[in-house]
Amino acid sequence: MKNISKSRLQKQLKLKLLQLAAKTGTYHVLIGSCLSCFDILFQTLLYEMKPQDKFILSKGHAALSLYVILNHQKIISDQSLASYLKDNGQLGIHPPSSLPEDIPLATGSLGHGLSYACGLSKGYLLQKIKPRPKVYCLLSDGECNEGTVWEAALFASHHRLKNLIVMIDKNNFQAFGKTKEVLGEAASKEKWQAFGFNVFQCNGHSLDQLGRIFNKIEKTKNDHPNLIICDTLRGKGIKSVENKLKSNYIVVTKEIIDHYQYET
Repeated sequence: MKNISKSRLQKQLKLKLLQLAAKTGTYHVLIGSCLSCFDILFQTLLYEMKPQDKFILSKGHAALSLYVILNHQKIISDQSLASYLKDNGQLGIHPPSSLPEDIPLATGSLGHGLSYACGLSKGYLLQKIKPRPKVYCLLSDGECNEGTVWEAALFASHHRLKNLIVMIDKNNFQAFGKTKEVLGEAASKEKWQAFGFNVFQCNGHSLDQLGRIFNKIEKTKNDHPNLIICDTLRGKGIKSVENKLKSNYIVVTKEIIDHYQYET
């Protein structure tokens, strides 16, 4: 893919994601959630992270998006990617623990990724490594209902984890309802600021906006941990289910893929 444009690469990788989902013939790939955070992963892993940095996908149910991008980086082989959801395959619905360098934490259970990311961040600060590694962690907005998230947030603020960058995929849905109806608005700017974070907000599907926010974080001089609230749409690009609860519970078909290609 030499000399390919950023937007074209983005589209090609999304198409690969949908094709892999279609081959499984199951609804449990959670395609709505994969599509809501894909652009965040794309910008972060391919254009922001340095070799020494770490990424934690706390919302592990969107693992297929991560696999596709790691495959593009030649971290996950074509053979491994083709084994997605197959018997004896390496890659399942949630991230495995068999790729510790590139998927440091298996995150099938929600609410634990930020705690792990905080531990990594603190360790890097104590070691005084140069250049200082950053730790990126992606949460879902529904995941912010978990108490462990807020314990980790307190830890991050207290220990001044300035090398921590948390992102929230704010698509306003969780498993069985809208986040505001299930347990209120846990992914608000005000709450995270109250916990001592530098808080930024942008359109999570705009690579330009995401890039500008990362640039602002790079120029921020205080010692607070950082958080980006990324406003997204669940099922982004599949117009029939976009921004609807059912977007996570559909079988991806050839018709959906053709429709997605047409819409994008």
